[in-house]
Amino acid sequence: MSSQAGQLFRISTFGESHGGAVGVVVDGCPPRLELSSEDVQRELDRRKPGQNRFTTPRQEEDRVEIVSGVFEGRTLGTPIAMIVRNQDARPSAYEDMKDLYRPSHADYTYEAKFGIRNWQGGGRASARETIGRVAAGALARKILRERCGTEVVAWVERVHDVEAKVDTDTITEARVDESAVRCPDPAASAEIESRIDAARERGDSLGGVVGCVARGVPPGLGEPVFDKLEADLARALMSLPASKGFEIGSGFAGTRLTGIQHNDAFVPGDDGRPHTRTNYSGGVQGGISNGEPILLRVAFKPTATIRLEQDTVDRDNQARTLAAKGRHDPCVLPRAVPMVEAMVCLTLVDHYLRHRAISTT
Repeated sequence: MSSQAGQLFRISTFGESHGGAVGVVVDGCPPRLELSSEDVQRELDRRKPGQNRFTTPRQEEDRVEIVSGVFEGRTLGTPIAMIVRNQDARPSAYEDMKDLYRPSHADYTYEAKFGIRNWQGGGRASARETIGRVAAGALARKILRERCGTEVVAWVERVHDVEAKVDTDTITEARVDESAVRCPDPAASAEIESRIDAARERGDSLGGVVGCVARGVPPGLGEPVFDKLEADLARALMSLPASKGFEIGSGFAGTRLTGIQHNDAFVPGDDGRPHTRTNYSGGVQGGISNGEPILLRVAFKPTATIRLEQDTVDRDNQARTLAAKGRHDPCVLPRAVPMVEAMVCLTLVDHYLRHRAISTT
């Protein structure tokens, strides 16, 4: 089983949802980067459960321990290992479901592939695995900000059929985090809160879309064939639990335009390089960043674990019914925001280091 991502900035996550701990090993982080546990903790606090009534009630502090690769507050250039210990695991809550296949979960497919599975909360298929990604993403964000001035901001753009209006030129993380559901449009945020409350009360769940912008990305990141920047972004974001769709720039809506409408005309920039009048390309052309903001969206399905009774089968292929127990988010979108930002940062920093290794400018 591969649990690694990246080429030069490479991460390897480990741990299960109800095991002793989860974490990540980061290889390829440049040396002499100032780094403290607080830099990482800030991002983990945005991801952790139990933040408010819109997230799972599982109570985890998710305190990070940096156990290698940092000395006197700076990175050494050696592997950085970070660990978060599970404190509120309740594997017994899954005892009644160990022989059942939960609808739309990885239970059956994992067992079909490996012949064994950890039925306690989904094991590696749990969203708790993303702690390692978010921790590593904090390092990637710091490198991008200090080396390139890059800013990555994600937000909840839609839940069910409630859509937010967001100005991607001015949106900030502070404005996103003002909302309990991480939707910066106050009217949409209030309606989303109401919809999530209603879904939770009836034992159901909701899905939606997370939008993201990366501003200040230098031109030249990405490769023109198989390692196109948008292809690697899609791979990274579609590896997140519950993700079901990816768009960049105009996405599928661009198919409704003609060529003359969709093409991004070049104009002289005040900074001495070309800019585009529009950004239907979403900051990537020919698989390579063009210096404009990278705009993308990720679709997340409704949380698979719900209290409503569903049809399923057991390991003996006998028909059964299941009303799931446990502690789960009625909507994954609010906590998916820092996960999306982390995967975007990890992809961009890997391509930044790869570009720097071959760049002649």
